[in-house]
Amino acid sequence: MSRPATRLSAAPKRSTPPEPASLVDSLRYFLTPQLWKQVLAALGPRKASRWHAQPLLFVLLVMTWCAGDSVPERFETARAFYVASYPKRRRPGITCAGFQKALAAVPVAALRLVSAAVRSRLAQAFGEALVVAGFIPFGCDGSRLECPRSQELEERLPSGSSGGPPQAWVTALVHLSTGLLWAWRLGKGDADERQHLRQLVAALPRRALLVADAAYPGYALLQAVAAAGLSFLIRLSSKAPLYVADKSTLKRYREGLVYYWPQWAQEQQLPPIPVRLIRLRRRDADVCLITNVLEEERLPRQAASQLYRWRWRNEGLFRTYKRTLGKVKLLSRTVAQVHRELEGSLLAVQLLLAQGAVALHRAGAADVRPSPRQILVEIRAEIRNVVGMYLGPRQRRTYWQRLQAARRDKRRRGADKVRRPWPARKPHKPPRPPKILKMGTDLKALMEQTLANAEPPKC
Repeated sequence: MSRPATRLSAAPKRSTPPEPASLVDSLRYFLTPQLWKQVLAALGPRKASRWHAQPLLFVLLVMTWCAGDSVPERFETARAFYVASYPKRRRPGITCAGFQKALAAVPVAALRLVSAAVRSRLAQAFGEALVVAGFIPFGCDGSRLECPRSQELEERLPSGSSGGPPQAWVTALVHLSTGLLWAWRLGKGDADERQHLRQLVAALPRRALLVADAAYPGYALLQAVAAAGLSFLIRLSSKAPLYVADKSTLKRYREGLVYYWPQWAQEQQLPPIPVRLIRLRRRDADVCLITNVLEEERLPRQAASQLYRWRWRNEGLFRTYKRTLGKVKLLSRTVAQVHRELEGSLLAVQLLLAQGAVALHRAGAADVRPSPRQILVEIRAEIRNVVGMYLGPRQRRTYWQRLQAARRDKRRRGADKVRRPWPARKPHKPPRPPKILKMGTDLKALMEQTLANAEPPKC
């Protein structure tokens, strides 16, 4: 008699993927096979080369993380790490010049696809943990980066100041509760960061709350954020044109409904933007914020104060990028190489912070932020272990276990953020509070007319 067929029970589905045991496994969590298909489609048909998309991006990322005083030195370490991690695959090219040539042929759009895929994985990994006080808060800020004084860069990347070296500009969005780099835009040293932010609005998820300092308020920007169905919380200076309709409350007006309405918008008969003014008391100077969240129960004063204090984490991101990863001055000497060095290094920062944040999130440490320096130490230790340069007690724990121990300290900062006066740097002066003006009869009539003709914002 034939034996009856044995019915095999289905394997239980995993709610979360297993913990990565190495740096390569951790990168596979973010750089999925579906991503590589999209990158290959973006690259299109290419000439035969030893440098395919996967080893090219792998080496580009590791060159940002590994130690070395020059580009060729970092290239040798990064290539050795790739060869040791994928011993059965075809080996890529052996020269740094060939790597740079192959990288220059890669469209920048392909690198931005990778960043968008990492954002998608972060949204899946954290879910509702990204929400704070009913919003997903993002801070925006920009910074300049010096470039070598090559002839091409001096002609095409002008400095922000006269007589200075060529410079590039980075405008970055940072998720404020976790400190994760979310998205960025690149430009010349004299780039318009408001225009960058208008381009970055498309990368923000629903329920996003944009937090920015006094350099960002602008009629076009506020309209673009409101039209996208998003919220903003932005600091104002004394140059901001605010109006109230009631003259009796003008003298002692502190908080409440006001209208942001520049003079040029009035001349072009554009409608005013109704916003809520929030004044926060500070020891040195009051902080005046405006938001399009008009209901106080949706965004209370205490929550607005906390979210604006977190905006300083944008500065922490640039400190990580410039100091921890040594990107105060870029190394590339052509415009094409500068673009790819910036895109690759910012992607490396995004992945560095993402690995630490996801590791702590899985460990249940939601209120602890990762330490970029300690994560970089663990990455470099992993690189040394894989290429056979160092064997030590770190191997007793997996890479993921070491990431979960890379945490920031939680001590309260009491000292000034600037330790001493810096040469050739102007001292920071806090912006003065905005002037609130009274609407006359003509302005009231114009406001009613423009608001009646304006299209309702998207929800």
